[in-house]
Amino acid sequence: MNRLRLLAAAVCCAAVVLVQPGSAQTLPYLLFERYVDALRVQTGIPGLSAAIIRDGRTEWEQGLGRQDVERGIAALPDTPYPVAGLTQTVAITHLLRCAEARQIDSFSDPIGKWVPTFPVAGANLRHVSAHATNGAPGVFRFDAGRFAALTTVAEFCGSESYAAIIAREILDRLGMASSVPGTDLGTPDSPARALFTPSRLAHYGDVLQRTAVPYRLSGSGQAVRADFPVMGLSASTGLISTVRDLARFLSAIDSGVLLHPASVKLISTPAEFGAGPIPAAFGWFAQDVDGQRLVWQFGHHPDAYSSLIVRVPGKGLTLIMLANSGGLASGVNLERGDITASPFVRIFQRLFL
Repeated sequence: MNRLRLLAAAVCCAAVVLVQPGSAQTLPYLLFERYVDALRVQTGIPGLSAAIIRDGRTEWEQGLGRQDVERGIAALPDTPYPVAGLTQTVAITHLLRCAEARQIDSFSDPIGKWVPTFPVAGANLRHVSAHATNGAPGVFRFDAGRFAALTTVAEFCGSESYAAIIAREILDRLGMASSVPGTDLGTPDSPARALFTPSRLAHYGDVLQRTAVPYRLSGSGQAVRADFPVMGLSASTGLISTVRDLARFLSAIDSGVLLHPASVKLISTPAEFGAGPIPAAFGWFAQDVDGQRLVWQFGHHPDAYSSLIVRVPGKGLTLIMLANSGGLASGVNLERGDITASPFVRIFQRLFL
């Protein structure tokens, strides 16, 4: 009931203030901002950065709340956050580029070729890429740990450390200047620092200093500053990025700069392994809702950070959301493969789909 009253108040206020002559085009974005900010407060997210992209052009972006509550620093569209599982979308893009260049023979190759200790006999790269290794190859269950096995495959393809590959092939190439391949690059004794020049490390250090502070909810529902571990980059997690940098990455996919059309189809189509489609594609989730294909991924560092990307290829629309608490993913079981469980995404659906 409290939630309904909060949202009703947001709609009421938006309708009074925003419905003006000539405002029809911008009204959905203003309403979306009001709804989302109300939900941000309700779910205990101190700071949220978000954007909506249409046909490769950012039509709306905003920072809501605080990236650092104690210092009163506002969240901005270029605030960096650890994006957790969104890292998988970068990893699969690199691996598909390897396949296009024939540096990987086939996604039908067994994962055991690179990771002999992989726990599911008979699993191949297709199974791992689509989270389909639950007890037997082809059975869906979201498992970030097993997806991380693709790190070794990516290093084989690039013939160097994974962090260096992603920095060169994705971040640098696309001008993702506020993204960092692992928080460990800010730790003086990290071996990963040997991969980069002093000037690059200084730049990464500046970005990490700007990264949103993590928060968790206390028993009384208050946002409390949280600890966050030092983390290297893997195929599954570890990337630090911003809404604006992720928009660059997604636009490069949609425009054909990074992937061939056949590869884009693999990340946008529910995978099948003989028993009907599963909720996951290669490195993404994919599901049909009310006649529209939603291609999406989420990230969740419990009690610290959360993130969402939702692409709607049929409408040329993309939603990106990054938060400095777990509020975008907590309690909605997105790992089951249904993005409509997210109240933030339901608002996006109602206003734009």
